[in-house]
Amino acid sequence: MNRKSVNVDFGETPGLRASEDQEFLLSGACRGIRLELEYLKTELAFSSLGIESTFVLFGSARTLPPDEAKKRLTAAKAALKAKPKDAALKAAVQKAEGLVYQSKYYQVARDFAALITRECQSRELDPISRFVIVTGGGGGIMEAGNRGASDAGGVSGGLNITLPFEQHPNEYITPELSFLFHYFCIRKMHFLKRAKALAAFPGGFGTMDELFEALTLIQTKKMDRIPVLLYGREFWDKLINWDVFIESGMISPEDLNLFTYCETAQDGWNAIKDFYHLNN
Repeated sequence: MNRKSVNVDFGETPGLRASEDQEFLLSGACRGIRLELEYLKTELAFSSLGIESTFVLFGSARTLPPDEAKKRLTAAKAALKAKPKDAALKAAVQKAEGLVYQSKYYQVARDFAALITRECQSRELDPISRFVIVTGGGGGIMEAGNRGASDAGGVSGGLNITLPFEQHPNEYITPELSFLFHYFCIRKMHFLKRAKALAAFPGGFGTMDELFEALTLIQTKKMDRIPVLLYGREFWDKLINWDVFIESGMISPEDLNLFTYCETAQDGWNAIKDFYHLNN
């Protein structure tokens, strides 16, 4: 008896158990299962380590450490000196100068993460004991956050994401807390699920996405209010005219109290202590 092959819309390979069928598991029909697995793996890891509170740190992946930024500027100036009329080299110097300016945020983020880790992982501070730094896992400000926690001898997490331009986990993440996500929505859930505070440093679309989602959830009371720290007021004031939101009736004046501007590591720690009444 001849058997006729039938194409199925969820990519099942004949003869395999469902749990072993990669084509099936990666099909559109199994998207809900994949979402659940991405949530569950990270959830179990945090729970197994007793981590109930985190400090989330956002910012650009392109921000360089100060020493690296200075090296690039020195190299760019040397190249321009050899060809002083080269327009491309002049632009390269200008870009390198910008990287040096932005690199100050790398150092502040590193210092801040170290301060938070020393203060919160070395002693019990109800309700933020084990206040673990969690970043997006990549380079730049994310690396600075994990590096600062490592400087202080503490643990920290990295929630990486698969991107067309591959983002690699930085070397300072605690290995047991290094995760790779496909779905932004599950990654965002884990950013905020245990968050007791977050800091946003200058960054691009990703930073804006995470920041405004957090502010929206707090504003709409979908999550408890937490300290939201915006580092680098000069950057934020240039980028966002908050008064337009109020003048247009899009937000209430008191919504601007949902965040606090900071410049130094100590500024951020002071804001957290004030919020949680930890000054005694």
